[in-house]
Amino acid sequence: MKVLAVLYKGGQAASEEPRLLGTIENKLGIADWIKEQGHELIVTDDKEGPDSVFQKELPDTEILITTPFHPGYLTADLIAKAKKLKLCVTAGVGSDHVDLNAANERKITVAEVSGSNVVSVAEHVVLTILNLVRNYTPAHEQIVAGKWNVAAVARDSFDVEGKVIGTVGVGRIGYRVLQRLQGFDCKELLYYDYAELPAEAAKAIKARRVESLEEMLAQCDLVTINCPLHEGTKGLFNAELISKMKKGSWLVNTARGAICERQAVADAVSSGHLLGYGGDVWDVQPAPEDHVWRTMRNPNGGGQCMVPHMSGTTLDAQKRYAEGTKDIIKRYLAGEKQDPGNLIVENGEYASKAYGQRKENATGQKPPGP
Repeated sequence: MKVLAVLYKGGQAASEEPRLLGTIENKLGIADWIKEQGHELIVTDDKEGPDSVFQKELPDTEILITTPFHPGYLTADLIAKAKKLKLCVTAGVGSDHVDLNAANERKITVAEVSGSNVVSVAEHVVLTILNLVRNYTPAHEQIVAGKWNVAAVARDSFDVEGKVIGTVGVGRIGYRVLQRLQGFDCKELLYYDYAELPAEAAKAIKARRVESLEEMLAQCDLVTINCPLHEGTKGLFNAELISKMKKGSWLVNTARGAICERQAVADAVSSGHLLGYGGDVWDVQPAPEDHVWRTMRNPNGGGQCMVPHMSGTTLDAQKRYAEGTKDIIKRYLAGEKQDPGNLIVENGEYASKAYGQRKENATGQKPPGP
């Protein structure tokens, strides 16, 4: 049996740090184990176009492993060519790079390592919030450039205390973001989701549900996006919706880049309607050099807090999603049931509310918790 893994190139860093498990060099730590099981493992970062290793090897592949950080986009036409494909595993969280409807038609199982990234991403969200609100990056860049102008950076620097912060989606990550904001004495914490939090969970984070997304945006000084990408959320934050946000507010997105329209975000930052935008997810990954999110700035020269897709791939998270990937494959090979929390689609049906309710609402979420 052939197992194909599309991972990212780690280069010298991966050679020096074996805990960079998500790289082509370190192969999720499962290369020897796959070989011991008597199967073939192909590992590549070459994923674009019909001549890529990904597309050439796919027709004979039974198990496909991909990551959200360097996704191999499994479109419906590629699924049609992958006659032997039975299992798609996301080494991490987020399976939007797979055409899930097409996978259902073929009864291909799609699974991910649920919960493997939740702490890592939630911490990164709070980091990005602090960076944007305090206008940290422009101040740091000023120092690196040998300059010293406090007024130029302090003019856009604020406190998190006293601000209204809302999350679009209050699943495992969104909930943990609100948990981590408890100590900042925000004026109010809000959330928008199709399902209301259990009373005890809402009380624990002192958060209030707002039933209308537009209503929540109008109240928030900062909004963080923590919902999956699917038909209902693709392009959700377009020019019209962003216009509903408070002038001078901030937007943080560590969910999926395509939830936000590229040019709409850049225009809002450039005009100052958004004082800043930050995150680690891009609508195309790797992001092209001329991607407008790289160069956008607010009228005062700040407001950009973008990094490569790294929030969910700390060394701690890589250990979790590598172990989880092995467990999913091990269960498949043994004919055992998968952990229900890891399943996205199975037997031609959606197994997860995060995607299965995508047409009825904009923020289908898994419940908060481990």
